[in-house]
Amino acid sequence: MAVAIPEIGGITHRDVRAGDLRMHLVEAGPPDGPPVLVLHGWPQHWYQWRHQIPALAEAGYNVIVPDLRGFGQSDAPPGGYEKDNMATDVLNLMDVMGLERVKLLAHDWGGWIGFILCVRAPERISRYMALNIAHLWGKTDVSTVLATWRFWYQAVLASPLGPRLLQGRPGFVDRIIRGGSPNPQAWTQEDLDAFSRPLQEPARAHASQELYRTFLVKEFPAIAAGRYQKQRLTVATRMLFGVDDFAISTSLLKRDTKEFADDFTIEFVPDTGHFIAEERPELVNDRTLEFFAGDQ
Repeated sequence: MAVAIPEIGGITHRDVRAGDLRMHLVEAGPPDGPPVLVLHGWPQHWYQWRHQIPALAEAGYNVIVPDLRGFGQSDAPPGGYEKDNMATDVLNLMDVMGLERVKLLAHDWGGWIGFILCVRAPERISRYMALNIAHLWGKTDVSTVLATWRFWYQAVLASPLGPRLLQGRPGFVDRIIRGGSPNPQAWTQEDLDAFSRPLQEPARAHASQELYRTFLVKEFPAIAAGRYQKQRLTVATRMLFGVDDFAISTSLLKRDTKEFADDFTIEFVPDTGHFIAEERPELVNDRTLEFFAGDQ
């Protein structure tokens, strides 16, 4: 299925072979500028960052925005959707592009992968800005268990019903994005179509199912059992978190970051939902540029 994604000025598209995966990416800004790697979440792709790409490029950064495994225009193989493996995809991409060290901006599953990258290869990430994602060091207690009802859509997507919904009901993705936001005016119908149409392809609908099935069946139990509790976050990290997130409760972030991180602060943003990069683009741009400039 050919999918027309709206274009933004000043970007170029290309495909890169990262290990055994063909990854589509867009680039902007001066090629010799400091590299910034930008990772999207579900149900999106590079176009999620349409407000951030120009701002980062204008600030002199070489902006690299890949479509992750199963998303956008990258390959969608039947397996490999463990988040550790998707982090390996990103490291393979960095290797083939000659990116020894980058600044990282990421959201949702891209944000989760970002934390894994910071733990696995801290020497490759100089600064990390995370948006609306739980970190790896949450503790299981009554409040976090009670908040798991928010994962209802993940169970739906992980089930046999998930691919059918994505292929036959594009309005499902629209409702996830716009319906769960206090700022529904942040998206045009063209924006929403750009995200829902690729997921109507059978291989990409299956990829979304595998992404969530892997998390619910394998990864979430391991995290709840403390998989990352002994690993320390040494990369300087900031997080912006819209407190009206329909999917992720602030209770998952209540732990004192000094317990597991050297330099990690979280800014809670009122009247903002899960898709903060699109709901509050000026804030995200300002905070990201300020934080990244501190590493010049």
